[in-house]
Amino acid sequence: MDWVKLVYLGILLICGIFILITSFSKKNDERRKFINAKAQSYAFVIVVGALLLHVVESIFYTVQGTKTDTHIVTLSPVIFLSLVSIVYVITLLIYRDKYGD
Repeated sequence: MDWVKLVYLGILLICGIFILITSFSKKNDERRKFINAKAQSYAFVIVVGALLLHVVESIFYTVQGTKTDTHIVTLSPVIFLSLVSIVYVITLLIYRDKYGD
């Protein structure tokens, strides 16, 4: 594995741990739980949408019969986890600002 990928995965892991610690370290009141639930539900919708798009694309290429090596599109786990993390952080910041946490 390339060292750039390892560094990127390490940074992603550290950011993920930091997000979890900061979002759950403070006193859990109902407003904070509401903000976390809204951000998590929006991130879940994005995850399901991305997976559905990938499934539809795979079905399209399979039915069309033109699935060659150039058309095979795999869903990279690193990119997918990055997408989920970025969406979660952005929505968490938006909802924190919107609901005054």
